[in-house]
Amino acid sequence: MHHTESNLIEINNKIKNKINSLSLDQYNPKVIAVSKTFKEQDILPLLDYGHLDFGENKVQEALLKWPKLKEKYKNVKLHMLGKLQTNKAKFAVDIFDYIHSLDNLKLANKLANEIHKKNKKIKMFIQINLGGEKQKSGIEPNDLEVFYKSCLSLKLDIVGTMCIPPDNQDPKLFFKELFNLNSKIKLPEISMGMTNDYLGALEYGSTYLRIGTGIFGRRTN
Repeated sequence: MHHTESNLIEINNKIKNKINSLSLDQYNPKVIAVSKTFKEQDILPLLDYGHLDFGENKVQEALLKWPKLKEKYKNVKLHMLGKLQTNKAKFAVDIFDYIHSLDNLKLANKLANEIHKKNKKIKMFIQINLGGEKQKSGIEPNDLEVFYKSCLSLKLDIVGTMCIPPDNQDPKLFFKELFNLNSKIKLPEISMGMTNDYLGALEYGSTYLRIGTGIFGRRTN
């Protein structure tokens, strides 16, 4: 068995145990295997195992790696997790099924045009900047409801919200805040939790966990 497969099985077991400890029967979060910088030979064992959700951070890399794989593994869903430049939006629409990093109106407009032109179905998360960090993208929490309404008027399929907590603070504070913001606009999905904190994210109802290192190991580059 390939190490990526055994890592994934171990993570799935930890998630099951955590959910049992929270006494939540109907709770079924998904793991996104973040395969950025990893090659086909690392990804194939997971595809053969039947894993369906994968994440990439760069549009160009996804376009090099995934068209052939998606042709062969028809049920795979590809998630765009990184910052999406407006000029890459049209390429992102060709390959991704989910976009987790919708963070401004210009991008929303561009995506809407491309999606309607190409008649694609793409589910999206609004990225929220909870730490007020200048270097991180995301909508300010106070702007969320207005931004969400704008996205709906563009007929975008917004399914949830996403955050990347600041590195040096307790992530649970941010998970709780995202859960509350998400409830306000009554969206079904929440994208939060990574290798170091995904079990904590389960306490606040995360439905998509973005796990790279925990599955693939440390990146070499």
